[in-house]
Amino acid sequence: MTTTKTITGPTIGEALITLLEAHGVDTVFGIPGVHTVELYRGLARSKIRHVTPRHEQGAGFMADGYARASGRPGVAFVITGPGLTNTITAMGQARADSVPMLVISGVNATPTLGKGLGFLHELPDQRGMMEKVALLSRRVTEASELPGALAQAFALFSSSRPGPVHIEIPTDVMIKPADNITALLSNAAPPAPDGAAIAGAAKLIAAAHRPLILAGGGAKGAETPLRRLAEKLGAPVVETTNARGLLHRHPLCVPASPSLKAVRALMAEADLVIAAGTEFGPTDYDGYGDGGFVLPSNLIRIDIGADQLARRPVTIGIQADCAEAIEALLAVTGSAHPAAPDGEARAVTARKAAFAELSPAYVAQVRAVEMIRDALPGAIVVGDSTQPVYAANLYYDHDRPGGWFNAATGFGALGYGPPAAIGAALAVPDAPVVCLTGDGGFQFTLPELGAALDAQAPVIFVVWNNRGYREIETSMLDVGVEPVGVSPAPPDFCKLAEAYGIGAERLADIGALPQALRRARATGLPRVIEITVD
Repeated sequence: MTTTKTITGPTIGEALITLLEAHGVDTVFGIPGVHTVELYRGLARSKIRHVTPRHEQGAGFMADGYARASGRPGVAFVITGPGLTNTITAMGQARADSVPMLVISGVNATPTLGKGLGFLHELPDQRGMMEKVALLSRRVTEASELPGALAQAFALFSSSRPGPVHIEIPTDVMIKPADNITALLSNAAPPAPDGAAIAGAAKLIAAAHRPLILAGGGAKGAETPLRRLAEKLGAPVVETTNARGLLHRHPLCVPASPSLKAVRALMAEADLVIAAGTEFGPTDYDGYGDGGFVLPSNLIRIDIGADQLARRPVTIGIQADCAEAIEALLAVTGSAHPAAPDGEARAVTARKAAFAELSPAYVAQVRAVEMIRDALPGAIVVGDSTQPVYAANLYYDHDRPGGWFNAATGFGALGYGPPAAIGAALAVPDAPVVCLTGDGGFQFTLPELGAALDAQAPVIFVVWNNRGYREIETSMLDVGVEPVGVSPAPPDFCKLAEAYGIGAERLADIGALPQALRRARATGLPRVIEITVD
């Protein structure tokens, strides 16, 4: 079902802005160029905020962080050719983690496409390239096509497993007249849970004595029904990285990676596993690459994507939004169903054993992350691929659903954290936002400090400076490879921050971190805290 709204705009470029407003877009991230000038014609008089990153990859990562923090699609404007190729890495990250991202680009004039004439920013087949990364790539050639292209993108975001969508507009099309365009506003929703599947799942639940729930990133919006189901069944809840923050400090919560032996043992002893919104990816379930993960034999799987349900054997698959499916399970699970009496005991045992598997260095790094959580309750912590993030992905209990996410799983793009944190801070301005990054990863996207200052995004950039790619160095040593290329010299991050007009301080004692965080938060401005690590 769709509703309509008539748009009047002199050109397709201007109409695009009005249509985006109609779809609820309030922020776009982009760098204007000669091939997107016409797309910017209507921006200045619109209600949409434009944020200028220092690199198009930053635009994509900011859109990603905005989407994860807000639950709404992040939007990026990029130029033809290099602007779009610079954004591909961010789109790959968004696809890996099911993040709704709309990338709108220019493309060369229609008569030149595919002819190899050497025009500025020309690619042999720009759209063909994007079809390999995006869930959907469309080219708009007439004004009448624009509303449908946008409606298709937003319907995909709201009704199925989201990811990046690309729309390109040729430079000669942007300037075409677009009077009286009608916006198509979709209210597409995921399929309702199938009644037979719910009934079959209820029978499995009724027969189970040691149930277990696996929660992935797809369940982060389902905390209330998830809690009720866990308590009703007496089922421990194992959380993957993107589910952290659910059931904070609940006695049934197991905020530990399924790659740990203790968690695998908990799964193996369960006689029924309910998996909600998790793809069973190796970065969550086989992080050590030891092949020790075994898919549960008695498995109820809930996922919004039919393709995900088809990829692995299941006893019963339920295609639906996680919250809706769990509510349906609660409705048919008998009120007299007794909770497993040992659920909390199983969870306690798993938590203790999982934490005991961490090395002393990882324990210290987890404690550092807990300092951030406790100093700034309710913070959104956006991570890069750095040692304390790896450690906390193995074991860490965050206090805000959806408030712990990073690039150290899935696609694993280094440099993700700083721009994604900027996007998150703009999406949820009332929440403290901390970017936890390493000295190596920070240098990938360091110039985005300027974007944070321009946008007045009060991100606290915590830099874990161990002077190189220490995690990669350790991996080399573990397999007998002499380390090479893992010691890039870091700059003086505090001086660089100050060069951008951003306050900074360096800590030699991790114990000083809580007070430094509180000082930074009190400024209401972006700030850098560098922690030097031996």
